[in-house]
Amino acid sequence: MKIDGRQIAADILEELKIRVEELKQKEITPRMYIILLTDDPSTISYIKQKLLFGERVGVKITVDTESPDIATDKLISKIEKLNSDDSVHGIIVQRPAPKQLEMEKIDNLIDPRKEIDGFGSNSLYNAPVALAVAKILRVIHAGLSSKENFSEWLLGKTVVVMGKGHTAGIPIINYLKNNGLEPIIIDSKTTEKNKFLKKGDVVISAVGKGGVVTIRDLKKGVFLIGVGMHKENDGKFHGDFEENDISDRVSYFTPTPGGVGPVNVACLLQNLVEAAEILSK
Repeated sequence: MKIDGRQIAADILEELKIRVEELKQKEITPRMYIILLTDDPSTISYIKQKLLFGERVGVKITVDTESPDIATDKLISKIEKLNSDDSVHGIIVQRPAPKQLEMEKIDNLIDPRKEIDGFGSNSLYNAPVALAVAKILRVIHAGLSSKENFSEWLLGKTVVVMGKGHTAGIPIINYLKNNGLEPIIIDSKTTEKNKFLKKGDVVISAVGKGGVVTIRDLKKGVFLIGVGMHKENDGKFHGDFEENDISDRVSYFTPTPGGVGPVNVACLLQNLVEAAEILSK
C-alpha cells in the first residue's frame, strides 16, 4: 500500500493552524529564518515547499540568500544577531552547506530554543526527518490495527537504515537509538548489503541514488520508507527505489515525491510552532 505523505502532512498542518492562531491572539507570529547558501535544485524545491506549507499554517518564513563563499565569521555574526532577535523563533542554515563552513560549530552556536532542525548537540528538538519517519510508522501501525501499543510494536521489528548522511541517515539512526531500537546500519562500506536488507521488517533508505533498493533485496511484507531522492535526466525527482519494481513485494511504501518529503516539512513547522510557544513563555 502506498503511504500518502501529503495527507499526513495536511493533518499535521491543520493541527498547527490552531496553535498558530492561539499565538497570534497573543500578538506572536512564529517566524523561521533560513540562510540559503546553494542553488542546488532539490534544495530550492525543498525551500519552496517550506514557503508553501508555512503560508498554509500562517507562519512567517524569511529566506536570506548568501554567497556560497561566505566566511564562517560572517555567518556566525549573522546567527548571533538572529539569536537576539525576539521576532525570530527558528534559525536554519540550509543544507547542503559549503565545505569551508564548520557546520558543527555553527549548529551549536544557534540558540538551542531556536535550532529547529535538530542538528545542534543541545537543540531542544528532534530532527524533522526523524519525526517524519516516526509519524509514517505510526500511520502504518494504526492501519494494521495492532493490539500492541506503538512502542511495543516497533521494538518488535528489525529496522534497517541504509545511508549515514548528516542530514537524514544519522538523525534517523540517533532517533531510533534514543527510542530503544538498535537498527542495522548499511553504508557504502557494507559488504553483502542484500543479506542485511532481507532481515528488515522496516527498511529506511536514505541514500539519494536510484536503484539502491530492489525487489531482490527485500523480504515479503516489509515496510519500505524512502527518504533519499535525486534528480534524473527527465528533470524529475526520484527515490532510492522504483515503485513499480517493489510494490508487489512490500506491505507499505512511501512514494517519491509525495512520501516522506511533505511530512518532513510539516514536522519542521511543528518544531517552529513549538519554539514560538517556548520562547513566548
